[in-house]
Amino acid sequence: MNTISSISELLKLSGSQYRVFDIGRKIDKLSKDSFTKIEANQIPYPYPSQGHAFIAIAFWQKQNSSPYLWFVKIPLDERGLLNLVARDHFIAIIVEALGAELSTAPNEQQEALLKSNPYHFTPPQYKLAYLNSLISLETKNNSSQYFSGALSYLSGEKSWQDYHSVGVQGLNDFAVRLSAKEIQKIMVSALPQLPSPVLKPLCSALENVKLSVDIIDKLIAAFKLRESAEDEVSSAELSFILRSLSSSCEHPHVVIFIDSLIKQSSAAQSISEEIAIVIAGRCWQVFTNEPQIMSFLELLVAQHDIAVFQAIFKDLVAVPALRPLIFQCMRAPNRSDELSKAIGMLFQR
Repeated sequence: MNTISSISELLKLSGSQYRVFDIGRKIDKLSKDSFTKIEANQIPYPYPSQGHAFIAIAFWQKQNSSPYLWFVKIPLDERGLLNLVARDHFIAIIVEALGAELSTAPNEQQEALLKSNPYHFTPPQYKLAYLNSLISLETKNNSSQYFSGALSYLSGEKSWQDYHSVGVQGLNDFAVRLSAKEIQKIMVSALPQLPSPVLKPLCSALENVKLSVDIIDKLIAAFKLRESAEDEVSSAELSFILRSLSSSCEHPHVVIFIDSLIKQSSAAQSISEEIAIVIAGRCWQVFTNEPQIMSFLELLVAQHDIAVFQAIFKDLVAVPALRPLIFQCMRAPNRSDELSKAIGMLFQR
């Protein structure tokens, strides 16, 4: 056990089956091959958040399909590569506490050592709910007791206002099954009817799911309807709907929608902080060229809130896929004076 050089190796030596997920921005599965390359510093971490890799590891023995979960927060360097000293420290703590018996319930002393692990973090409940549903589906375990109630409600078997018994876990169980055509049909029919107390947690689950075009179009329509409503709709509610498109933001309909949203906001020189943060933090994959990012950065500068601009700029430039495009924007001769000054302030002490 003293020669273990990676988390992947530790899991393999324990005889565990395992899955690895990024759980920082949203929930994305990391293939074993990608995770091995990340641990070898052959590629940067693809989804950095706040300068760290937020990783969920589910593992189980072949004879027991009930998984154990680790939530690991490991710092990244300025290139987005894993801090291997921190990773090795995490491994050392696990080995000291549990040895090779990863799937054995820890005793009191082991539990105390594991709880003192500085790399452990507790994810928000909405992420934990989706992850539990996803792992149960992947390991062929039963859905939660709340799935049938959510399915009944979303199928329209009750009044749309009779939602108080609908469990958030059940909505997540429903969302992870959206690859099924019948579940998609139910979702398409239900979306225009859903009250906010159901729509919000459902959108939190949908942000991790690649959606069909019918569902995408219904969500975009719901955003536009609420945005233009005469009664006041909070930016927070709109941001939930926008978040639901996160894993589908490479779809042409989503690209057109977000591009138009940025253009409309630019014309009005106004975008809420919540919407700007969702675009940068959840929907960054919509940006595929310099003009797109330039328009977004110019919009942020027009808000005259340098703190928000700096936070979002630093977040975007940390994403490996976006870094080259951000550097192009920094060198672009057509950038405004305001954008040049705002970028310059990032490098002032």
